Amino acid sequence: MIAGVSFVRFYFRLFTGAIRSPQIVEFLKTLSQVIGRKLLIVWDRLQAHRSRLVREYVEQQHGRIALEYLPAYAPELNPVERIWGYLKSHAMPNFCAKDLGQLKHAARSRLRSMQRRTTLVTAFWRQAELF
Repeated sequence: MIAGVSFVRFYFRLFTGAIRSPQIVEFLKTLSQVIGRKLLIVWDRLQAHRSRLVREYVEQQHGRIALEYLPAYAPELNPVERIWGYLKSHAMPNFCAKDLGQLKHAARSRLRSMQRRTTLVTAFWRQAELF
């Protein structure tokens, strides 16, 4: 899963397998189209975020995407980590899928439900501010 969060909404995409550079570029393309204006991307220091493919894609956007990085080892500052924590602890606790398809369907459904709760999304930011 990959996600981006604004102050009142978050965007996500489910992929099969690990998130690598091509999936990040695909997500950035979709995010740019959906939002339709300049993006400020603040993310952790995952190697795929710093890859040549991602850097080249961002450079091709001629300033439509700006990048900033969180300090190393600071998941408490990342509101996207709050999305995953809430999904695992509150939206899908003790969920035991029969297969990957059922897990993907349930996760997508719960994430969409979470998206509609702007107070929840705002809380993800407030929790990060506490640190």
